[in-house]
Amino acid sequence: MSSVHPLTPTQLYTFTDLSLLSFETTADLPPVEEIVGQKRAAEAVEFAIGIRQPGFNIFALGHTGSGRHELIEDFLAQQAAAEETPPDWCYVYNFDDSYRPLAIQLPAGQGARFSRTLDTMIEELHTVLPAAFETEEYRIRLQAVEAALRERQDAAFRVLQEEARSKQLDLLRTPSGLVFAPVDENNEVVEPEAFQKLDEETKERVRLQIEEMQGKLQAVLQQAPDWEREARTALRALQEEITRFTVEPIISRLREQYAEQEVIQRHLQALQADVLQNLAHFVTHTSDEQPPSEQGTLQRGASQQSDHNRYRVNVLIDRSHQQGSPVIYEDNPAYGNLVGRVEYVTRMGGMDTDFTLIRSGALHRANGGYLMIDARRLLLEPYAWEGLKRALRSGQIRIETPGQMLSQVNVITLEPQPIPLELKVALVGDPMLYYMLSQNDPDFEELFKVVADFEDRMERTPESELRYARLLASIAQERHLRPLDAPSIARVVEESARMAGDANKISMRVTAITDLLQEADYWAGCDKEEIIRQKHIEQTIAAQEYRSGRVPERSRESILQGTVHIETSGARIGQINGLSVLEMGKIRFGQPSRITARVRMGAGEVVNIEREVALSGQIHSKGVLILASYLSTHYATDYPLSLYASLVFEQSYGGVDGDSASTTELYALLSALSGIPIRQSLAVTGSVDQFGNVQTIGGVNEKIEGFFAICQARGLTGDQGVLIPQSNVRHLMLRKPVIDAVEAGKFHIYAVETVAQGIELLTGVAAGEMDEHGEYPKETVNHAVQERLRSFAERWFSFHLETGTAKTSKAKQAKKK
Repeated sequence: MSSVHPLTPTQLYTFTDLSLLSFETTADLPPVEEIVGQKRAAEAVEFAIGIRQPGFNIFALGHTGSGRHELIEDFLAQQAAAEETPPDWCYVYNFDDSYRPLAIQLPAGQGARFSRTLDTMIEELHTVLPAAFETEEYRIRLQAVEAALRERQDAAFRVLQEEARSKQLDLLRTPSGLVFAPVDENNEVVEPEAFQKLDEETKERVRLQIEEMQGKLQAVLQQAPDWEREARTALRALQEEITRFTVEPIISRLREQYAEQEVIQRHLQALQADVLQNLAHFVTHTSDEQPPSEQGTLQRGASQQSDHNRYRVNVLIDRSHQQGSPVIYEDNPAYGNLVGRVEYVTRMGGMDTDFTLIRSGALHRANGGYLMIDARRLLLEPYAWEGLKRALRSGQIRIETPGQMLSQVNVITLEPQPIPLELKVALVGDPMLYYMLSQNDPDFEELFKVVADFEDRMERTPESELRYARLLASIAQERHLRPLDAPSIARVVEESARMAGDANKISMRVTAITDLLQEADYWAGCDKEEIIRQKHIEQTIAAQEYRSGRVPERSRESILQGTVHIETSGARIGQINGLSVLEMGKIRFGQPSRITARVRMGAGEVVNIEREVALSGQIHSKGVLILASYLSTHYATDYPLSLYASLVFEQSYGGVDGDSASTTELYALLSALSGIPIRQSLAVTGSVDQFGNVQTIGGVNEKIEGFFAICQARGLTGDQGVLIPQSNVRHLMLRKPVIDAVEAGKFHIYAVETVAQGIELLTGVAAGEMDEHGEYPKETVNHAVQERLRSFAERWFSFHLETGTAKTSKAKQAKKK
């Protein structure tokens, strides 16, 4: 009989010592200040924040639900609160090149003030400039310009008129223009009939005089545009003088306010020059206030409201209400949301834009601080990853469309001046993404040199349990939950150990624990309790299992109804109950599988039927190959392994992977070879190496509970149980029904270290140890296996000998013929 004894109930569950939790409720505990259980990651983040060299950005590496996002954000927030607030950034109009807006940096909170100041200036100009052109002085000087132009024109025509009269001619204005005509002694125009009656000599003389005067008139008319141009020049000079006199005091006040800002000084100087050149943006004159040649020159102000934007300020980043450096989490890291964008509006049937439509991105908002991005979401967005890398490499935020970045855009758009970039980026992602980027992207390790590797488990010690209790207290406080009493804290710690898959560990998957606390708070509210008690934790766990229990129930139902054949009593040769874990999203449960083995004489081949039909994973196939090695080295060292064995998971219609069934398959093979039946009341899990050592597997709690549920439904007999690896004992955190059944002696859990121990438990026959001659004792499992394999080898040899002799005889007869 086997020397392996069933595990005791105390080995199946590790309770938290309530005497170590010296508090009544979590309300008595101070909130946790450090990051619990993440010393390695915390030091990595602290290092990344402290070093100011380029490329030392962070990749927060951890599994989903580990709380890595919240932990990173909290840690960064603590650091950012003690740092200086970074500056504001604005965009202003570029008066030299309107397609390239200029960026201006201002101390924190000064950007909005600068914008308000310029808005006030624009309103003031709209008031004072029109008033300046309505003064008596301006009207007098304007009239003087107009009078000078008219006097010059009148003088020229007066000279022509006098000369014409001296030659008995008069200057007439007709629909076809100015013409000269002859007059008589009374200065009356000579009628055409009378003119024709004059002698030829007189008519010729008059015609010559008219031609001469027409030439002089043409010369005067040719000078008129020059005189009007001079008048316009004088008018512009007058307007600029009035404008400068009005605008300079206003601009000077602004220059004094921003005397230390050289960029603003240059911008104000350019703005003043532009106001002088574009007076029509502020002043509207009526036509009777201008010289005839200037009518309409200043009548544009009412229709040019959009032109006023050029004097405004686009405050891209306003930190007026911010203390410390920013910590920004961008949950939608599209390209435009990262680097910013230029928006467009519809005007007159087309798309138009200006610098006031430039919008900031997450890089702008986080500049001078910290930016957090989910790595998976970032990689899913087109061009976003390349845009982020480009900004980090260049140290600049350049707002451009993806088409511009790829040099594929031919339309005219804005090219805002790049803004210097100085920040730390923290990417949050799964290990798979980190390893994928490290292997495939040569820029990744240059830009993200710091790995913050978050633990998903921490050691379970009395000290860590108390720290964990403080963590739970902090979660309850932050989420505005009811306080937890000590027994409920102990139960959460125990459940966390089960989540970790190790009784000596505590799970750091904070999301799942937070969900547990929130649901327990709900049940406490339903009971009108002011404290979350242990029963509420138990109720929450039961409710969670019930909500996700439909698929496990259907699986058990198919077994209990006989649709899936699983035996839990009796004994069978070459048949055994294996245990597996099924995962479907958050649903994780164990179920038994019937594994069978058939053997015959062959060429030393162990066939994995799942593999033959492409239902076996690589790890499972590896485990089956180990079985052939085990059989050869343990039973057929002096003769060939003349075996053909087939293994199959019966009624398995999906893929099979993992090596946790390799011991189970080996036991089935040994039973088939020895002819000794295996107890069907026992189920087995565990992997095996070539030496016959039983190795650790995962999901041990779920596997045990899966088989227990079937046995319980059929009725516990006291013979049922499960074989697990000895190394998995530390992982046991079984549910109460299993522990109660073990305590009552109705269910057993055996921990084995070797295949020999396992086969003894399964068959009730001693395994047997090999002597110095390579033989096993009689009436043992190993002896029966060895003899069966030896008989296979002898028959294989005889078969080939007879076949070879027959072939030789036929060959000789053929040669004689």
